[in-house]
Amino acid sequence: MGDISQERQTKAVYRPLVAFDFDGTLTSRDSFVAFLRWRFGDRAFAGGLLGLAPAVARYGLDRDRGRLKAAATRRFLAGMPRAELEAWAQTFASEQGRSLLRPDALRAWRRWQSDGARLVIVTASPETIVAPIARGLGADALLGTRLAFDAAGRVTGGLEGENCRGPEKVRRLRAAFGDDVRLEAAYGDTDGDREMLALAEEQGMKVFNGTGRSVPR
Repeated sequence: MGDISQERQTKAVYRPLVAFDFDGTLTSRDSFVAFLRWRFGDRAFAGGLLGLAPAVARYGLDRDRGRLKAAATRRFLAGMPRAELEAWAQTFASEQGRSLLRPDALRAWRRWQSDGARLVIVTASPETIVAPIARGLGADALLGTRLAFDAAGRVTGGLEGENCRGPEKVRRLRAAFGDDVRLEAAYGDTDGDREMLALAEEQGMKVFNGTGRSVPR
């Protein structure tokens, strides 16, 4: 979905651009954690978390989420071929994707979609993991954290670029849609979404509660 994100806003046919955070906004929980637990099982996942104790301790000092995410990627995924990871992500989406999504957030997504808006998911979770769900939703673009792969196409355990959070979300939106990008609406749930929401006419912070009740679009 990376190629889709190169589209630029155009004055020819106006289609509003609407951005959704993924984890905690469209979904009820962290999708990367959910993927790792699903892929490796509760026992192996718990063991992997124990092995991450030094990285978690370091995070307590530097608050570097990207460094912590890279450490988790190394622990669980290092050496996995890209094609295998993509296949696992597709299976995860098929088996677990629907249960991750908040009904009220999905309804808001569908309303904007029916209005002809361009919908972009902007997430700190790895693009590779989120991509099948994004495709299933009919997203026009996906901007997420990019995992690094070596020359043989295997996960290195590092990140390609920055963790897609905070100011990085704005940088990625501008790279994809132009420096003057404006959002008709944006939805998020943490401080890491505030810079993105500042680009929007309609700013939805924590407006979805995971129920079937109506919420602002």
